[in-house]
Amino acid sequence: MESNIEVELARQLIAGKPEAFDRFVDHFRTKIFHYSWLICGHREDAEEVAQDALLKVFENFDRLREPERVRAWVFRIARNACLMKRRKSVFAPLNEMSLDEILPHGRRQVADWSELPDRQILQAELKRSLDRAIGELPESYKSVMLLRDIEELSTEDTAEILDLTTDVVKTRLHRARLAVRQKLDEALRSK
Repeated sequence: MESNIEVELARQLIAGKPEAFDRFVDHFRTKIFHYSWLICGHREDAEEVAQDALLKVFENFDRLREPERVRAWVFRIARNACLMKRRKSVFAPLNEMSLDEILPHGRRQVADWSELPDRQILQAELKRSLDRAIGELPESYKSVMLLRDIEELSTEDTAEILDLTTDVVKTRLHRARLAVRQKLDEALRSK
């Protein structure tokens, strides 16, 4: 359903309907900001990236040939804006860590969450832990996870946005999920 709304908004913008502009911005602003925040890691950078990405979307809207692929197109522009911002940001990491450095070797059991008290506090803490775990992923895994699991784009759209093959997207998504699961497990066990 959300996809249908996005396609219809894109078609209206292509047709030159000015009222579609505000609805398009309202629909995508939060999504782009959230994606940018998790990629960039800092609110200040994410705010700039979201603005830059929306501006680039509208500057280049005449290049959108397939309204059905508007979501992938918008997130590709947001991704590129994030990468440009990361290169210039004072918050940019000096070096990237590999997944092997993040995950310890060996198997661990997943914590039993059913016995933890106070579900609302758990949900809030779990969300913070999840955001932190995703934020600590290497860029190559984080991008795939955000597009596939958070933004719910297809494997094909994610591959197109990131200039990867679908097999690479599937592999990175699997590894990202394992890394996040490990981080969440560690966070829950330490409580």
